[in-house]
Order: sequence, then structure tokens, then C-alpha cells
Amino acid sequence: MANEIRVEKCFYDLNESMDRYGKLSGAEVPYLVFGAEEELEALNAVREASVEKLGNLKRQTLEISERINQDTFKVQVTYELDVFDGIEGVNEPEPSFAFDTGGGSKHVNQSIVTMSRTPADAPDYGGAIGVDADGNVNGIDITMPVMNFSETHYFRASKVTTAYRKRLAALTGTVNNGKFKGYAPGEVLFLGASGTRQGNHPDDDWEITFRFAVSPNQTDLKVGDLTVKEKLGWDYLWVRYADDVSEDRKSLIKKPEAAYVERVYQAADFGGLGIRS
Repeated sequence: MANEIRVEKCFYDLNESMDRYGKLSGAEVPYLVFGAEEELEALNAVREASVEKLGNLKRQTLEISERINQDTFKVQVTYELDVFDGIEGVNEPEPSFAFDTGGGSKHVNQSIVTMSRTPADAPDYGGAIGVDADGNVNGIDITMPVMNFSETHYFRASKVTTAYRKRLAALTGTVNNGKFKGYAPGEVLFLGASGTRQGNHPDDDWEITFRFAVSPNQTDLKVGDLTVKEKLGWDYLWVRYADDVSEDRKSLIKKPEAAYVERVYQAADFGGLGIRS
């Protein structure tokens, strides 16, 4: 039975800032999440519990600041001025988009299926690749399905604040915790952003290019005789092998004994990038 998730606001850690005109310029609101088994559950629970707008500020990012114990998380919600507020002028360039499907390299120790064995009585290694005389599984490097894409957007100088640049840096190396550009949670990795600006006049825009990579989520993934229920696109799957004997009892072989899915990237709210999802 799944745990009941409970969310509480931490009033004692609430931080708000105000500009010289008496308007809120930023806020950081922490929450405690109880009963969540994974980071995504904690983030989504806070997303549901927190308000989208705080006065004149808009919710920008949700980040896990601490995992207190197995099912308790501290999540920080950041509110800032809406980067879309008044951003699109009639003379500003249109955004541009690019993509490539060159893929990426991945080392695998396990095949999808063994197509043949020669001779017919050769040991069955359960899909393990490159098993040497000492029983080591060496594997091979393959091209994995990864799509890279980028978007270039133009921002007014008043919107590209130090806080916004810090936010982009903090989001680099995270995956989407909600749907983004048509992709499911966990499939998009934010690789970073680069910006340039010509001139220092208030009307001179920043040109910022955002870079992403996409790896599809997988379900019911076969690993030898094992079935992995779910692996998000940027999770890491590794396999532990155990000694076994071949069906004819003549050879010592290696077979998958256990498969592990590891979460190696934090999940984050890509709304903080300031581009439409």
C-alpha cells in the first residue's frame, strides 16, 4: 500500500526580498514532504500544494534541497518576477530551433536477444556479451537513441538578472519533472545555456541558446531472464552477474542475477528556464 504523502510549509525558513519601490522581487519558500518514496513524488506533491503566483511573483523552480530520511524531503520553491512579462516586443527576433539525432555512445553488457550460438551446444550466457575465458563480461559500445535539440530565445536585458543566470546554472544537469516540449517526465536532460549581448543600451536584447538531450523512458525492459518494470530515460541501468553452469553441465557461465536502476540526475521544474514548455 502506497504511503500517504503530506506537505507542510516551513514558515521559519521563508525568505522574501523587496525592491526599493516596495514590491516583492523574489522569494524562497521551503516545504517538507512526508511519505514520498522518490524525488519526483516529492516535487510533484509540492507543485500541487504550492501557489503558482505569490503577489507579483511567479513560481519558477522547485528543487530538492535535502533528503532528510528515506521518505522525507525538503523542497525549495523559488518565486521571481515573470520573465515573460513584457518580454516580446515587435522588433525582437523570432526564436530559432535546431535538432540532431546523432545519438550517443553507451556501454552495454547485455544484448536484446542472442540470435545464434555456434556450435549449437555452445554455452548459453543469457545475453551477456563478450564473456572471456575468466568469466568476465566485457560488453561493447553501441549507439543509443538520443536526440539533441536547442532553442535560441531573445530576452530583454532587464529580465536576465543575476538570479536568473544562477537559476540556469542550477538547472543544468537536471531532468524534467513534468511534461516538457511534448516529452514525458524524466526524458529531457538540460545540458545548459549560453548567452550573448551586443551593447549596453536598455533595448539591447540577450540572445540565449538552451541545449537539451532526449532519451526515451522504457518499460518492461528485458535483461536476460529478468524484467525491469520501468527505467526513466536518464536513469542508469546496471546488471550484476552470477556464476552458473550451462544446460549440459559442462561449462561455467555468467548470467544476470539482478538488475539495478539508479537515479543519477536530479529532477527539476523546467518552468524556471523562462521558455515555454
